[in-house]
Amino acid sequence: MKLNCDLGESYGAWKMGLDEAVMPHIDMANIACGFHGGDSDVLAYTLALAKQHTVTIGAHPSYPDKQGFGRRSMALTPQELTNCLHYQIAAIEGMAKVQGLALSYVKPHGALYNDMMTDETILTTVMQAIASYPSPLKLMLLATANAKSHQQLAKKYHLTLILEAFADRQYTDDGLLVSRKVAGSVHDKPALISQVKQLLATGCVTTQSGKKLPLHADSLCVHGDNAAGIILIQEIKALCQT
Repeated sequence: MKLNCDLGESYGAWKMGLDEAVMPHIDMANIACGFHGGDSDVLAYTLALAKQHTVTIGAHPSYPDKQGFGRRSMALTPQELTNCLHYQIAAIEGMAKVQGLALSYVKPHGALYNDMMTDETILTTVMQAIASYPSPLKLMLLATANAKSHQQLAKKYHLTLILEAFADRQYTDDGLLVSRKVAGSVHDKPALISQVKQLLATGCVTTQSGKKLPLHADSLCVHGDNAAGIILIQEIKALCQT
């Protein structure tokens, strides 16, 4: 299973994550496009790191909410959201071309990601926006119990999906992520490793209620915000390669 990680979220004097330490251990980099994190210098540097380590690059666009790190929902019209996505995707694609790289996929960030997983109108707008972009791009979204319906919707727009699971998050019975506001929603190391082993061995995760939920995931999201996170990513990668 390929590992993906959110990167390029620093900007100005503000440092976020350990991108240099993470990049050698992942397969796919979801790179911020400036609306929740990142700036032109950080974007260029992160793309260079991805090129150095032969990592597939994806756009990681968000609502225009840098102050809230893209974690606050916004009531955008479908056209506003489409323009917001096209603006960010075009920025990273152009910067990638400068370095001889090709953008491969789009993974929305934060509140936009969560909103599209619970609101089909928003998901449809996101799919239409990516489908109408002139370069062929895939869409990464959460592998849930509704994966078949998401695949059918994507097929309508001739869009290829990359379904992802999360190593460190607790799941609801529907396959959504338990809110970070709930105690235990983010796994500690033993629970994280156990969830990864279960997913790799059986294709299932154990939900918050104790239910075994099948997840047909193509990629596993990991986080490298600190030194302990880097060690975890290395352990997870070793599990995926055995």
